[in-house]
Amino acid sequence: MVSWLHGQSEYTKSVLGSIPGRDKILARIQRLDAAGQSVEGVETGGGRYFYLKTEPSFNSPKLFVRDGLGGAERVLVDPERLTRKGVHYAIDYFTASRDGRYVAYALSPGGSEDSVLHVIDAASGRNLAENIDRAQYGDISWRADGRSFFYVRLQKLAAGADPIDRYKKSRVYLHTLGANPDNDKAIFGYGLSPRASMAVDDDPGVLTMPDCDEMFGVVAHGVANELTVYMAPLASAGRGAIPWRKIVDVPDGVVSMDVHGSTLFLLTHKEASRFKIVSVDLRHPELARARIVVAPSGSVITALGAAGDALYVETRDGGIGRLLRVDYQGGSARRLPLPFEGAIGSLVTYEDRPGALFMETGWTHSALWYRYDPRTQRASDTGLKRLSPIRFTQIASREVKARGADGTPIPLSIVYPRNIKLDGSHPLMMEGYGAYGSTIDPAFDPTTLAWLERGGVLAYAHVRGGGEYGEDWHRAGMKQTKPNTWRDLIACGEYLIAKGYTSPKRLAIEGASAGGITVGRALTERPDLFGAAIDLVGVSNPVRQELSPNGPPNIPEFGSALTPNGFRDLLAMDAYHHVQDGVKYPAVLLTTGINDPRVASWEPAKLAARLQAATVSGKPILLRVDYDAGHGMGSTKAQNDAELADEYAFLLHQFGVSGF
Repeated sequence: MVSWLHGQSEYTKSVLGSIPGRDKILARIQRLDAAGQSVEGVETGGGRYFYLKTEPSFNSPKLFVRDGLGGAERVLVDPERLTRKGVHYAIDYFTASRDGRYVAYALSPGGSEDSVLHVIDAASGRNLAENIDRAQYGDISWRADGRSFFYVRLQKLAAGADPIDRYKKSRVYLHTLGANPDNDKAIFGYGLSPRASMAVDDDPGVLTMPDCDEMFGVVAHGVANELTVYMAPLASAGRGAIPWRKIVDVPDGVVSMDVHGSTLFLLTHKEASRFKIVSVDLRHPELARARIVVAPSGSVITALGAAGDALYVETRDGGIGRLLRVDYQGGSARRLPLPFEGAIGSLVTYEDRPGALFMETGWTHSALWYRYDPRTQRASDTGLKRLSPIRFTQIASREVKARGADGTPIPLSIVYPRNIKLDGSHPLMMEGYGAYGSTIDPAFDPTTLAWLERGGVLAYAHVRGGGEYGEDWHRAGMKQTKPNTWRDLIACGEYLIAKGYTSPKRLAIEGASAGGITVGRALTERPDLFGAAIDLVGVSNPVRQELSPNGPPNIPEFGSALTPNGFRDLLAMDAYHHVQDGVKYPAVLLTTGINDPRVASWEPAKLAARLQAATVSGKPILLRVDYDAGHGMGSTKAQNDAELADEYAFLLHQFGVSGF
């Protein structure tokens, strides 16, 4: 397989590299990508602000710090300086101590997400001695002393162990700065306590809150959103048997939590498909005595954050983000004025500080970071990020609904050049995902202008399996109902054709990761409807995925091949097994990163090989392999720009657009 992959990679490079206009559109993408900046993961501590930032000249995000919003920023961690022998490094995550003195951060090579945890002094920029491997999902939670933290570490596999065991039996450890991590005491996880039982595939974490004497053991069951939560005195950590007490379990439908004083706030979909917020007293944490804080409504509640002054709540109403403020003294939820109508990308609050930080963006509006001040009752620009100089003045967006195969209205977002004629002539790329209850929210991406300014149209199908309409929408596209997901995508394609945005020969579908199921099955069920398909690091052979390291955690979403019903459901969503010989398949571009820890490279490779053997259309089936990348996390700006240029050039060439 290794030599076959190399052969596929070299052939795909030669085909894509020979497309007229490919280098020109790459240059345009690079200019657009270099025009602005991105700021993500904002945290505060001790008056300092920490964030990952990408400037025009950067190839990867760097970790910055500034003292106060008005302070000068400094680079704390620059992963570009670590590049060796063509292998780049990326910052996977970071968490600052509450006093802002230290920052725990993780680095991994080649997009592998194989994180090694380090700690840096924020004032001096000096790295401490910490060098903790197997920290892929660190989930750092600092204690109030600022000298110790809880973190997750994967088990150390013996030589020759089955790779499928990689993510099993993980545990939470307590680490004190300067100590040998191999001597860190396990606090929470598989096989540690009869008071807190866990399955081998469960993912544990420990959460602490400012001014709270309790710690929370949080268990994620693979990719399932519903949590199990235990509670114990924080002082008991590292002092013998911990008296864990279960306060939330899967049937309670809790997906998120926060604490203010002695009150625990829970976001749950139990008896509330679009979610509600309830609260319990930590001194008597029985859910049977929970009080409704924010009742369910027509909007979907997506996040909550406990600040010093109030509870802040993020909701989604038809793709538009709203921000609510709920007074702790029993006041009603008050909607806050926002700078513009868009999507809220992040909500950051701290229990010991008033107000909230949030990022807002839209399909045609650049993302900015804002701070809501309860004293002035206004949201103001933090200055952490500049407004993009790229303006979408000639671009418009529209929210419509297509009719699904069973009559269900399917939300569809369309981004297009203003004043286009709906004559069916436009190249159109439609994205679909539909898994885990995740959503495709409005987001500003300057590089898409390289497509739009050539008369192209972008569409985003909010298919079932996602969370656009809450938990019922999610469950309508998982396991036995999964066919709704790709059939919704098909219905959206038919809508776009019927309304004159495009035609079958110029309609492309795109999906990534779990979106590979969506695209792969739409492609194999209706090959006549599409002119091309792009399958990015896609799940392509779910019947066999369970045998890969990241397969078992996905069982809650897709099912298990070890049960009759599970096998039936997985087979239905398996694109590889639905490819038929002698069919005229459209042009297909599949991608994989050889270091991918989430979707093993053999999945897209198998689908590529099967399509190449089966199709009789004469159109190319290409497999693009990146040997310095994984699932996309940690890829550099140069890698992302080159891949997008390949995608656009591939589609424009297939659609016969002038210049390509």
